[in-house]
Amino acid sequence: MAKFDIIAATGCPTGIAHTFMAKEALEKAAAERGLTIKVETHGQVGVENELTKSEIAGAKAVVVAADKDVQAERFAGKPMVSVGVSKALSVEAAGKLIDHALAAKGDDTVAAAADVEDEVEEKESIGHVIYKHLMNGVSHMLVFVVAGGVLTAVSFLWGITSFDSTAADYNSFAAMLKIIGGIAMNLMVPVLSAYIAESIGKRPALVPGFVAGMIAIQGLPVNADTGMIDAGGAGVGFGFLGGIVGGFLAGYVILLLEKVFAGLPKNLDGLKAIFLYPLFSTAIVGLVMLGISGPMAAINTAMMDFLKGLSASGAVVLGLAIGCMCAFDMGGPVNKAAYVTGTAMLTEALAAGVGTDTYNFGTNFMAAVSAACIVPPLITTFAVVVGKKYFSQEDHDAGVVNLILGCTHITEGAIPFMTKNIWPVMPIMMLGSSIASILTIMFNVHDPAPHGGFLVLPVVENGPLWVLAILIGAVVGGILFVAFKKYDFEKNQKTTPDAPAAKSVEAPKAAAVEAPKAEAADFVKVENVFVAEDFASRDEALSFVSNQAVKAGIAGDADAVMNAFLAREAEGTTGMMEGFAIPHAKSDAITEAAVIVVKDDSGVTGWDTMDGAPVNVAIALLIPGAQAGTTHLKILSKVAEALMDEDFRATVKGSTDAAEIAKTINARLV
Repeated sequence: MAKFDIIAATGCPTGIAHTFMAKEALEKAAAERGLTIKVETHGQVGVENELTKSEIAGAKAVVVAADKDVQAERFAGKPMVSVGVSKALSVEAAGKLIDHALAAKGDDTVAAAADVEDEVEEKESIGHVIYKHLMNGVSHMLVFVVAGGVLTAVSFLWGITSFDSTAADYNSFAAMLKIIGGIAMNLMVPVLSAYIAESIGKRPALVPGFVAGMIAIQGLPVNADTGMIDAGGAGVGFGFLGGIVGGFLAGYVILLLEKVFAGLPKNLDGLKAIFLYPLFSTAIVGLVMLGISGPMAAINTAMMDFLKGLSASGAVVLGLAIGCMCAFDMGGPVNKAAYVTGTAMLTEALAAGVGTDTYNFGTNFMAAVSAACIVPPLITTFAVVVGKKYFSQEDHDAGVVNLILGCTHITEGAIPFMTKNIWPVMPIMMLGSSIASILTIMFNVHDPAPHGGFLVLPVVENGPLWVLAILIGAVVGGILFVAFKKYDFEKNQKTTPDAPAAKSVEAPKAAAVEAPKAEAADFVKVENVFVAEDFASRDEALSFVSNQAVKAGIAGDADAVMNAFLAREAEGTTGMMEGFAIPHAKSDAITEAAVIVVKDDSGVTGWDTMDGAPVNVAIALLIPGAQAGTTHLKILSKVAEALMDEDFRATVKGSTDAAEIAKTINARLV
């Protein structure tokens, strides 16, 4: 049975993009560190690459990057970090998680959480715990909303009233589709409530969770004649907000009952599971939910009135709010809040019936939300096609794929582009989404389907105008994105004043190729270690390294090496912690793999590092293009591993002897 250094579990609410992006980032980060890893994914199709008990037992540490329940209790006692999935969407962030996990101490708590921006904590934050439970409910709910909403929308293809047997456009098949879709949509709130509860109290919480969700739909029944509580009367439902409250209530009631019944004999465990828990939890949760039905209905009504009030303020105000929320974190909690609100309003709209004010507002709101979610990936597609020279090949390929993701309402594909440059990419995405939302509202577009992107165009009222609104938002955002990348590219092309002079000191490539290869024990040559340097900026330090590479016969073109360094920094900073950086350049201009070390005791400012400290030591890796996937990863992983060693850091940082520094690093590269 294979053993892994690191095991991980990833999961996002929708299980479409974040889950697998985090998996890839963790695998790449582990490879850079020379570690083996197995990542279990909790996607929309279920659990894949499932971890076995022996794999869990044999792992050195655990990383949980999830916004849903991934049964983290399996990892109790192992060194672990637990964060939201958005904290593991880049290789750099995933690497921090792995480093924190390896540094964590094992204990019996389920989740010893890590704050990737600061330091390891012992427990998950309350906010993340609540969010994880909520997203577990949302992830299970969304499939009901999508299936039910799309089937209902498809039924409209035979006519808006084709489900009505008294209408002229009646069609029996359309009526059956609407019945099926309606049933699926009506299960939205009970499923939301039940799986929030299940995330907290596990399987016993499903029963009170489903009951709480059903009560949230129907409210407290009252007899219209007597004004008294009556099982045969009618109530006012309080929607998905009630489902959320009911889910948390059911989950924590189960935890309370577990403590209450903890003293019962062990042989009564079966009785507790099949009788005591469902009976008492359902009674308690049901009574509380009925008791708060009045206030919850009022809150639900107030929220809907607020949103309608935004609409009354004009399309610009409402569209701006929707667009900014959807593009703020592109699949994260803010985006999900807007989307879930849209689906809730769509549910009310479909229940109210075609032609009603509720229907018109709800379907218009849903169209605006969908437009805002579709735009960000299309912005990246436009940008990588129009401004291809300003993007790496990897970004270009990802942007092209985003055409498919965007057209099918999957926003998450734009996240890697935003994480590299949150400013100004996030505002650009928010602007593009807002433009699309505002125009969608102004064009009076109505979308009766909660998902599907352009696949549901046949049922969208004013569909061509909807597409136009989305394209305008995508093009405006794309133009701004290209302008930013052009500026950033041209800025990075500039080198320090001494770079051109150094370029003339070129060594013939042929001679460089014939130079003897360094043995592993002498990979870092003493003459390539520079102490007591003084650099004004990161770029000056990298330019110095590039020039020295040419002088040493390691490379033939200083500008090409410098551009390779800057291209890597653009993908994500190589600044580490405690004054160290590991810049690396992969280029055909480099003729042999080498390491150049520079030291600046005063510190190089302006080099982004994990702890915000200036860089005192830069261990620069220079790799020929042909060896990018082999030597590069091997050296980088060994250097990264070495930086985890306090003695190594202290020796390299404290020494002023080039020979000692070279010997210390070489010892870790063998």
